[in-house]
Amino acid sequence: MLQGLTGIHLVIILGIVLLLFGATKLPALAKGVGQSINIFKKEMDNDDRKKDGTASSDAAANASAAPVQQPTTQYPSSNGVQQPIVNPGPSGQPNGDSRSL
Repeated sequence: MLQGLTGIHLVIILGIVLLLFGATKLPALAKGVGQSINIFKKEMDNDDRKKDGTASSDAAANASAAPVQQPTTQYPSSNGVQQPIVNPGPSGQPNGDSRSL
């Protein structure tokens, strides 16, 4: 398939890439490709470790680092009466507005 590809063909392809992306964007493009390859290799290693039955320390660290939002309780001090206000967060329940859309 690529047996007829010679040095002159590679120079022509490089020239076309240079014209399309410009000389200033090529280093950023190469950096992005390198980072993508590194991420791919790490994920392949993690997949191999999971198949072997050993958990990756990166996966365990990422799972434990996930933030959990806790409900907050506020105590306003108006008129000297303190009543707790509990904010349970989004629950998917209707807000009591009976108007239809």
